[in-house]
Amino acid sequence: MTTIGVTGHIRLRPATHRLILRELVELLSGYPRVHGVTCLAAGSDQIFARAVQACRGTYDVVLPVPAAAAPPAAPPPHLLRRARRVTRLEVAGPPEAAYEAASREVVERSDILVAIWDGDPAGGRGGTAETVEWAKAMGRRVVRVWPAGAERLTAPVS
Repeated sequence: MTTIGVTGHIRLRPATHRLILRELVELLSGYPRVHGVTCLAAGSDQIFARAVQACRGTYDVVLPVPAAAAPPAAPPPHLLRRARRVTRLEVAGPPEAAYEAASREVVERSDILVAIWDGDPAGGRGGTAETVEWAKAMGRRVVRVWPAGAERLTAPVS
């Protein structure tokens, strides 16, 4: 079984969700048995979980729990219930420390990291660019997924 982790953008245009889901299903279908690892954050992580399900795979969830702040929004219950295992990772310090620790845990549990990423190197601690660099430093294969026509949201949606 191949274990595939995910990192990626949270804020994506609705049409981008469909493009990414299609490309992920095509990618994951190339493996006989897939097991995913995800933080199940909004956007890329949740699309990945749906793609793993579409390919009849399983997945584990690593939930970042910042000790110094309110936890991030809870993932949809139906995706959380389908997880094979859920790990809550509580980390002292700012919320970014928990996100970084969770992203590193995803990489450490994975054979391959899928980066649903536009390639922009800007980003914060524990973000997609940093996670991709960490995966490469750990010797993991990184597969970037960013279909033609994909777009991020740049301003809050009202």
